[in-house]
Amino acid sequence: MAGSANVLTDDSLLSQLDQKLNVVGKFLALISGLAVFSLMILAVMSVGGRNFFNHPLPGYVDWIEQAMPLIAFMGVSYVQRNGGHIRMDMVVSRLKGRFLYAAELITTLAILIVMVLVVWGSWEHFLRSFDFSAPLWSRDSSMDIALPLWPAKLLAPVAFGVLCLQLILQAWGYLWALISGTNRPVGVPLIEDVATQAANEAEHVSGHDT
Repeated sequence: MAGSANVLTDDSLLSQLDQKLNVVGKFLALISGLAVFSLMILAVMSVGGRNFFNHPLPGYVDWIEQAMPLIAFMGVSYVQRNGGHIRMDMVVSRLKGRFLYAAELITTLAILIVMVLVVWGSWEHFLRSFDFSAPLWSRDSSMDIALPLWPAKLLAPVAFGVLCLQLILQAWGYLWALISGTNRPVGVPLIEDVATQAANEAEHVSGHDT
């Protein structure tokens, strides 16, 4: 698992675009975290209402279903930018120089192709649910309290669309590194060794990270 990586920055166009997109990724990740916190509050309200008033929160399961895309998808671009997704580091870490950049470029482009298809499919799924002429603009709704489902279905193509932009920037970074042969590429997550990971984690938990 690529849990610890660093992304170098400079004044290049690639780095500037990467940093701007990272702001969007952080915002989406924040929304995802707030969704998790909100579900905790809803759980307390539902359990407390059931135990003390014999009246649980109406539509609790419906709200959970609505929040699932927020939790599952919204932080995916931020994690990709920082190299946090699961991958075969035991293999990748053994590659160096242009061999490493070529492998990263191939895998990034493969992921990009898959995600473009996912964006297309999820957008079509959203369109089947959304209807301006229907009540609450929705052709379908949740089972209990009839929440419209199109907002939750819209989150998937939005989150994966941002991920596609991140993958394009990373593919650009790996391609440039492959051509130039640099050992300090910008805009891509660089794998850290175990000692560096431990030092960064210690700095993070001590509250002195910047």
